[in-house]
Amino acid sequence: MGKYPTFEPSAESLLTILERLRAPGGCPWDREQTRQTLSRSLAEECAELLDAIDRNDPADICDELGDLFMNLLFQCVIAAEQGEFTYRDMAGHIIEKMVRRHAHIFGDEEAQTPEEVSALWTKIKEQEKIASGKARESSILDAVGLYLSSLDRAEKLQKKVAKVGFDWSNAQGIVEKIEEELSELKTALANHDETHIDEELGDLLFAVSNLSRFRKRATSEELLRAANRKFESRFRYIERRLKEKNISLEQAGIEQLEALWQEAKHAQVKADC
Repeated sequence: MGKYPTFEPSAESLLTILERLRAPGGCPWDREQTRQTLSRSLAEECAELLDAIDRNDPADICDELGDLFMNLLFQCVIAAEQGEFTYRDMAGHIIEKMVRRHAHIFGDEEAQTPEEVSALWTKIKEQEKIASGKARESSILDAVGLYLSSLDRAEKLQKKVAKVGFDWSNAQGIVEKIEEELSELKTALANHDETHIDEELGDLLFAVSNLSRFRKRATSEELLRAANRKFESRFRYIERRLKEKNISLEQAGIEQLEALWQEAKHAQVKADC
């Protein structure tokens, strides 16, 4: 293989590479990309990074951060080609915003607790909107992004209304709400009311996410990812055990699958001890 050029490990070097790939005579695939085609991989890149973080794998975290960073810089390159903004414009904008919104660090404001910082952040954001001439939001929920996952968006909606006092006083109240929604779901199932079943399932998921948000330990998204990993680990155990017995999944039958599932649970508990 030929000798490759060397680049300094910096954002500027990555920009140079992306600009070269986009230039006439560059890479056909990269030259074909648009803002829209690149955006389709953003969720995938973020998901892979989150998975690496969940696994606490520094090497993979570094690698996935690089993939995500490249995708973001690629958006800047395309914007610069269209005369909209450059990487330096973007970097300057976020640096200015971070300094401005941390007025308790870089300015004269006071904020000693995370709650005070959050209140100051909200006040500064409102001042920014007034200064920019943008109309005030018609609802406090308008700022909650539509492209968030449904679980993340549910929690952000709940956090918004909690800031104005529309919140539970304790976790037990949310548990009772979950039990209420579960009871309504059971009634809908008994009545074979498919539309009502769908609605109650949604309400139940929303109530459960509210409990995750209220506890402030882990988001419902994080908890569901952990549950997914646990399920996958246990089912892979079932597959391994069946392979040892030379039995296919289709031949195993529900009783043997359930027995191996319980075996996987016990093996996991023993490993965690």
